Amino acid sequence: MNRYLVPASLLGTAVGGAVLFKDYVAGGACPSKATIQGKTVIVTGANTGIGKQTALELARRGGNIILACRDMEKCEAAAKDIRRETLNHRVNARRLDLASLKSIREFAAKIIEEEERVHVLVNNAAVMRCPHWTTEDGFEMQLGVNHLGHFLLTNLLLDKLKASAPSRIINLSSLAHIAGHIDFDDLNWEKRKYDTKAAYCQSKLAVVLFTKELSQRLQGTGVTVNALHPGVARTELGRHTGMHSSTFSSFTLGPIFWLLVKSPQLAAQPSTYLAVAEELEGVSGKYFHGLKEKAPAPEAEDVEVARRLWAESARLVGL
Repeated sequence: MNRYLVPASLLGTAVGGAVLFKDYVAGGACPSKATIQGKTVIVTGANTGIGKQTALELARRGGNIILACRDMEKCEAAAKDIRRETLNHRVNARRLDLASLKSIREFAAKIIEEEERVHVLVNNAAVMRCPHWTTEDGFEMQLGVNHLGHFLLTNLLLDKLKASAPSRIINLSSLAHIAGHIDFDDLNWEKRKYDTKAAYCQSKLAVVLFTKELSQRLQGTGVTVNALHPGVARTELGRHTGMHSSTFSSFTLGPIFWLLVKSPQLAAQPSTYLAVAEELEGVSGKYFHGLKEKAPAPEAEDVEVARRLWAESARLVGL
């Protein structure tokens, strides 16, 4: 008899406990059962990962979903998957390249012309720790996509969102914003040696600052805006970090990652919650860590930095 054999009852208890712990760490499922029948929702970066799962969750709740993605082949495939899984046929793909101001303006113009209402805008798309790339308009890629692209898109759709009130804007940031700093002398990394991690953290701090300033400007309009950290998820976002291809990460840190890293489905719960929860009606300018409201980093609450970033962002995108 193998003295190391573990009784099935104990093994089951251990595995069950680990799963419960994982759910606790990850934040769990969206607690709201609210539906959004007939409401129009735009989700950027919705062809994969958190964006696709958010779109699926909201389609399941009856929304008219617009997937806004750069790669139309993947976007159409994702829309087809969601329609099949939810039996909601009001799921459509539209082209949006957040690394191109021209594409953003074309997308917004089409939405304004074709959609009677826009009730929810989920600014989900992001790039993370990529090489020193620049957008079509010369912006550092992470700042350009994660912040400036969504800044322009949101502003172009504000009148439509106001006309559809009560409506909501959800901006996906990251816990990484706490390590960020807005360098107004070199926002686009043209003077310094490029640091991809610092650039990512700056872009995600910019998202929280944008959320804070926008919430002030939207007071009394019926439009709310909040930022969130969805948690660390197993998605394509981390493809430039080397984590997926690292033997050390896979074998040494694998058990830790299993406990701490969310599935895309679980990571989509906070976005879903902010989009549908009736108890969040009127809540604006806040930062959520998963499903819980938390205080962001001190620089993220600096009113003057937020105002200055807004002005500089508007100048850069030509608003």
